[in-house]
Amino acid sequence: MPPKRELPSKEAAVFKNILKTYEHRQYKKGLKLADSILKKFPEHGETLAMKGLFLNNLQKKEEGYEYVKKGLQYDLTSHICWHVYGLLHRADKNYAEAAKCYTHALKYNKNDIHILRDFALLQTQMRQYDALIETRTQLLQQRPTNPPFWIGLAVAHQLAGKPDKAITVLTSHEESVKDIGNKIEHSELLMYHNSLLEEMGDFKGALEHLDKIENQVMDKRAAREKRAYFQTKLDQKEEAEKGYWNLVAENPHDRAYVKALLALKGLDDESKRAEAYRFLTETYDKYPKSKAVEGLVLQYAEGDKFNLKVDAVLQNALRKGVPSVFASTKKYYGNSEKHAAIEKLVLGYRESLEKTGRFTAEGQKEPPTALLWTLYYIAQHYDYHSQHDKALETIQAAIDHSPTVVELYMTKARILKHTGQIEKAATIMNDARELDLQDRFVNSKCAKYMLRANKVEEAEKTLALFTRKEVPAIQDLADMQCQWFNIEEGYAYLRQKEYGKALKRFHTIEKIYDDIFDDQFDFHTYCARKMTLRAYVSLLRYEDHIRDHPYYLKAAKGAVEAYLAIADKPSPSNGIDESGMSEAEKKKARSKARKAELKAQKTNEKKEEAAAAATPAAKKQPDGSKQPVDQDPAGEKYLNTKTPLEDAMLFIKPLQQLAPNSIDTHNLGFEVYLRQKQWVLAIRCLLKISEINKSDPSLKLNIERFKKTVDAAAPLDPSIKKIIDLQMAKL
Repeated sequence: MPPKRELPSKEAAVFKNILKTYEHRQYKKGLKLADSILKKFPEHGETLAMKGLFLNNLQKKEEGYEYVKKGLQYDLTSHICWHVYGLLHRADKNYAEAAKCYTHALKYNKNDIHILRDFALLQTQMRQYDALIETRTQLLQQRPTNPPFWIGLAVAHQLAGKPDKAITVLTSHEESVKDIGNKIEHSELLMYHNSLLEEMGDFKGALEHLDKIENQVMDKRAAREKRAYFQTKLDQKEEAEKGYWNLVAENPHDRAYVKALLALKGLDDESKRAEAYRFLTETYDKYPKSKAVEGLVLQYAEGDKFNLKVDAVLQNALRKGVPSVFASTKKYYGNSEKHAAIEKLVLGYRESLEKTGRFTAEGQKEPPTALLWTLYYIAQHYDYHSQHDKALETIQAAIDHSPTVVELYMTKARILKHTGQIEKAATIMNDARELDLQDRFVNSKCAKYMLRANKVEEAEKTLALFTRKEVPAIQDLADMQCQWFNIEEGYAYLRQKEYGKALKRFHTIEKIYDDIFDDQFDFHTYCARKMTLRAYVSLLRYEDHIRDHPYYLKAAKGAVEAYLAIADKPSPSNGIDESGMSEAEKKKARSKARKAELKAQKTNEKKEEAAAAATPAAKKQPDGSKQPVDQDPAGEKYLNTKTPLEDAMLFIKPLQQLAPNSIDTHNLGFEVYLRQKQWVLAIRCLLKISEINKSDPSLKLNIERFKKTVDAAAPLDPSIKKIIDLQMAKL
């Protein structure tokens, strides 16, 4: 032990107590104990590091980092100092730096179980699965009788794509594992084992294993679903069919069960539509309340059979006043015969209801609302076919019939939006909102339409009716991770060329996805403890593709568009008239202007710092908590960036990895690479678009732009020109 690290027995006992106070989250007590040691031994590195850790957890981050760094200076070979430094980086979501610190810590104490455990969590978060297996193996070697360490190693093997080794780990310690937790936790572990066999493709083994564990499994429905699925895979049709019928009887509203039965009977083939229809009709007779079966009956029905069935479905829905009936039937519009049949029926209903109050001449007398919902359906039908004049006329007739129904005004606003009358649409949507001031959904729709009409302040005031009163509406919506609002407001600012504010909203979306990814960290220990391993693995795999969500793509497009607009702005001339100057004079004048610009920039930075110091970082709330104050509401930080193209790439790179089949991804990349004069990367984007859809209208236009830009550029390197010519030949 280095001399500076060694403490007398009394202080050594106090230091052990310090470690315990951290484990029990008694940070103030630990801070006092650390100070008591530092009074006598001010250069004790490990105590300094622990003091820094306590300060960091008491919201004194900068001071905490100072003490930890000071501790490392005095004791660079202490695994505790490096471990603490890693904990600080981990708290700041700086996982790469935290991993370096843990590596240093293990260099000086390779068997410390706390460091190994923390390192394993970090490796899972960073998706370093091969390294995770090594760390989990080391943990197991340290505590071979600790069942959670066996489970952790099994999960590590599965995540690394080795489910066979995961099974080996579980079965080799089956006796210890079976006594873990309560019955539910043990059940989850058994089903996790079964899922590994399924992932290997060993359906026979999975079915045998399911038979063996069936009495111990608490999730009976999941077990029955898996049994029927495995039997299907093993071509045990009779047993599988029986299993799926039992599942249908338990839950006839699950479409997947009925479709599985169709597949088992070989009725999912187009050539057997008549037999499939017969089977589905019989099933519907057994479960007449099942909308899933009803939908499948309509899907497989043809000709007069479809006409009769859809007639009954539409009449029933319009009689009851089901607003979503159009949304559930428009999927049949892809079939021209079914589309014509539905159109003929609903137009006939309107005519008959207006004359006789009946859907058909032979039908019963209908309530007055039947005509209202028929008009509502027809208006949406016309809007779907872009017959906007007829749609507006029909929806107005519905409003005249019943002027207090919210859905009618919302549909009228949607039709107006489709005609391009955005401001008028926002006004009508506001009328809908005022009919029911307690409806949060209508309030949100109204705000969205206002943002589309660039009425940002009105939209914020409207949304503020449903947000917390003690904080600004924008802040509350950001805290609630309300993505649609930030995207719509970002685009509203983009249309008004307020690029700083637009980028601030789009970066809020980026932060939301960062937070969602960071939030999984707590589950690495929680799920292993509660044995929810199937859900845990599913979560990790979902998180790997979180940024291929349409909301992220939309925000990325807006951010890149804003950054491109900033990059395309002409550079200021600094008031220099270079006409008549020699090259040396031009160089001197530019240098002088650059120095003046840097001086002005430093002055502005000092002013900003002074203003920030004068503005409180947090506003005190009535409950005593502090609410952060936005120091840059106009997004000046983003607007004044010196590297707009590089900043744009931060949004594009995740899309290139996670949404490589999206034309928008490659169009965005092309725009940036073209401006950066990275010709090879730009043409690769065009090739990707060509592979996805050669007839995309943007492709031909961008090829022409590429040719013109390259021709106007300086002479190319021969090797680059050769690559470009080869790639162009493929387009």
